Amino acid sequence: MTTTMTRIDAAISLEEAMQFAWLEGDLLDSADYDAWLALWTPTSRYVVPIEPGATDFENTLNYAYDDGMMRAKRVDRLTSGQSVSASPVPRTVRLLSRFRVLRSDAEGCELRCAQLLTEFRRERERSYAADIEFLFVRTADGLRIERKVIRLINATAALGGIGYIL
Repeated sequence: MTTTMTRIDAAISLEEAMQFAWLEGDLLDSADYDAWLALWTPTSRYVVPIEPGATDFENTLNYAYDDGMMRAKRVDRLTSGQSVSASPVPRTVRLLSRFRVLRSDAEGCELRCAQLLTEFRRERERSYAADIEFLFVRTADGLRIERKVIRLINATAALGGIGYIL
């Protein structure tokens, strides 16, 4: 089944973009994955590159380069109990700050922010710092994510068994 979304050509403000980024993070920390999946456009990408400066994600190695089907499979693995990296289910808290609109026009809003994600699992706490680049678009159903790129500051060090979505 193909879903089409009507895009609305109206600039997105910094306040709107920040609120939407906070919503996305809260849904992930609350494990409300169905609501999280609904935030994305049908053509969107979720990317976690290995190389810090990568821009050609299709032709470089990534920890994640997910379209809608792959995001749904990732959520299914997290919630089914079948994933070793998600057992036991970790608790996460992400803090987003340093928001900056790089561009906002009829095509969408490019927002960059910093994220500090803390995971607690198996009596161990880990933290991951990253720059996040979002591309938000306005649709008849509200803001949606067209692209999310998570640039971990320690991306060249192997990520060990992440049982959640960055």
